[in-house]
Amino acid sequence: MPGQEEKLRLGCAYLEEMGFKIKLSSHLFSNTLGYAATPEEKADDINSMFADLDVKVIICAQGGDTANAPLSLIKWDLIRQNPKIFLGLSDITVLLNAIHHQTGLITFHGNDILWGFGNNLTEYERKEFIRLLMQGQTGPYPANQSRKSVRGGQAQGKLLGGNIRCLLKLAGTPFWPNFHNAILFVEAYEISPQSCHTAFHQLQQMGLFDQIQGVIVGYIDSMQRNEKPGPYMEDILLEVTHAYTFPILKMNDFGHNCPNTVLPVGGEVLLDADAQTLTLRDACVV
Repeated sequence: MPGQEEKLRLGCAYLEEMGFKIKLSSHLFSNTLGYAATPEEKADDINSMFADLDVKVIICAQGGDTANAPLSLIKWDLIRQNPKIFLGLSDITVLLNAIHHQTGLITFHGNDILWGFGNNLTEYERKEFIRLLMQGQTGPYPANQSRKSVRGGQAQGKLLGGNIRCLLKLAGTPFWPNFHNAILFVEAYEISPQSCHTAFHQLQQMGLFDQIQGVIVGYIDSMQRNEKPGPYMEDILLEVTHAYTFPILKMNDFGHNCPNTVLPVGGEVLLDADAQTLTLRDACVV
């Protein structure tokens, strides 16, 4: 199996074959703290890439566990004045939601370099990347894997969310997004039923379920691989939110260790759990 530097090389080569020119950030390989780059180094990379007029798309190398560290050092006005595509997943959930909340910029939950573009990208993922980010198409999301109506109904609103554990890093901070009338989407990496239970009760106690219009649950590798018997994330969510009526759709087209579509954080969508469809209403790139 290729190491991280080899996956980075393969991911960059894949994008170059698609016609992109690659520019690496100054601190991409920094490990100053012995376990991560410093908050200052991370913020400098983010600020510099947004300030660079030659850079049109920012794709994160991978997630990790310290994406919240640079939030207080990011230049939000700079990002607001230099809007561009910002793409990633996993711990990048922190940045996707914080950037949208602070600037209004629509960000994108989708493949990173190491675990996406550098890791045998599927034809479905390639087509979704082109369709949504290069062509700016709207309309229904094609299903690559099975879907399920967990609780029926229809709803519309802007998408917010990502990795549930990482999203909760923003709780109690100025960077927590406004979930009023939003559609929450959630996935997780190596999560247990107990941790799902804890996270959903925390969201309920924060009042989030009183604000949102619906929920989409993605592919949960630790619960679904090898056809484990459950309970699954969507089952736990249904139990925790038994007093609510918002629709819940299970779709396996985003998450860890699965083919990923591109979901716009802040983009307007229509969720139809009865028909098991998700439709992007407005173009998110120009």
